[in-house]
Amino acid sequence: MQRTPPAEYRHVYEFNIRFGDIDSQGHVNNVKFLGYLEDARLEMFHGDPVRKGEEPVRGMVISRHEVDYRLPLLPTVYPIRVETWVTEARAASFKLAYEVRDDENVYAEATSTLVAFDVEANRLRRFTPEEREFIGRYVAPTA
Repeated sequence: MQRTPPAEYRHVYEFNIRFGDIDSQGHVNNVKFLGYLEDARLEMFHGDPVRKGEEPVRGMVISRHEVDYRLPLLPTVYPIRVETWVTEARAASFKLAYEVRDDENVYAEATSTLVAFDVEANRLRRFTPEEREFIGRYVAPTA
């Protein structure tokens, strides 16, 4: 199990389960979890900064995902949330950790490795100082 940092270092994205997310076994299909993680990342790096008048972070691609499913996520009428934070930041990549959860249960834990990418040149690049500063907001100090 991953160490969850203090609230000020976590991004929180809330969502409601959609009818189409439920599979024939009556719970959220495992592939839908990747969509929830994607939605949380988009809010973290694009939606939230734009709403705050900041420049969004662009030019990143996923190089790896890992998901550990802890409990079946059943249809609910209350929001579920994805809590996200940075566990490791380097010059050209960083790792995100996620929990898909409600107030009482963690349904899935996941990690993603993201790398800086120059879309026009079609190659990897290093993060800019501004991007590193933004990413650093979600890195909790080590105790």
